Amino acid sequence: MLQKILGLPINASAHGAENDRLILYVHILMVVLFVGWIAFFLYTIFRFRKGKHPKADYMGVRTHASSYLEATVAVVEVALLVGLSIPFWSWKVSAFPTEPNTVRVRVIAQQFAWNIHYPGPDGAFGRTDIKLVNESAGGDGVIGLDRKSDPHAKDDIVTVNQLHLPVNRPAVIEITTKDVIHSFSLPVMRVKQDAVPGMVIPIHFVPTKTSDQMREELATTITLPTTKSVDSYVAMEDYQAKDGSVLVKKGRSVSGDAATKLVENGVTSIRIGPRYPAEIACAQLCGLGHYRMRGYLVIDSEKDHEAWVKDQEDSLTE
Repeated sequence: MLQKILGLPINASAHGAENDRLILYVHILMVVLFVGWIAFFLYTIFRFRKGKHPKADYMGVRTHASSYLEATVAVVEVALLVGLSIPFWSWKVSAFPTEPNTVRVRVIAQQFAWNIHYPGPDGAFGRTDIKLVNESAGGDGVIGLDRKSDPHAKDDIVTVNQLHLPVNRPAVIEITTKDVIHSFSLPVMRVKQDAVPGMVIPIHFVPTKTSDQMREELATTITLPTTKSVDSYVAMEDYQAKDGSVLVKKGRSVSGDAATKLVENGVTSIRIGPRYPAEIACAQLCGLGHYRMRGYLVIDSEKDHEAWVKDQEDSLTE
């Protein structure tokens, strides 16, 4: 309900509900102030119009009603700040998870991409060295990962713009940048943190929904044929031809040819969902290519996450 009222993205984190409630309280205060000031403005225009008061009154207001109202607003603001905002902020910046199943990932920002560094099965991050940074090499070279001389680096995983995390496990993300200030933002997780040159700043959260669950929440039904672009969407179920053959599989994109064949086989209504329901955004103008600094967050079940890690390990040995 809060998401619909405030136009927020879906919440997929353990702390998101508290964050959304705080946003709601702030908006309620803003609405009350807005309506109150507009009402007061209209009242003064009518009450002190020239027709009723042809002669100016130099004494002004003789009551303390406005003072009481201002004091009430101040008390509410202090309550929101001291009672809710500061404790919530203090908890988020200090109460880092200590559970043994905590997932730790490093994010290295640069113009204009998010480099994601995973520690691998040994649980230890490999050494990185600025002398080994080679932008043209891509992958390991972008972050200067020393696979040759550091044994902990041999099983590390490096991706670009793809952050994979398991559901219902605490995640600690260490954020830094290679060049200018960026801002690492995960709207569905209700977290945002500037990436500052020369600093490593950690954030933490617990994902509570898989990407499949988020995709299901965001699914919509469209009618074929359509002029709407569906390039960034996938089918939410299998769609078959009249002979029983599958024209579009669940999780696959609906191409123009596939859409035409669906219509030919009498399928004119299909459910689609976003391919990537959760994005990594850069919330800080970081250069002319800022619009391209877009990544994707994938939340998997424990089993699917283990399979993804296994695939990445296999690719290292190929």
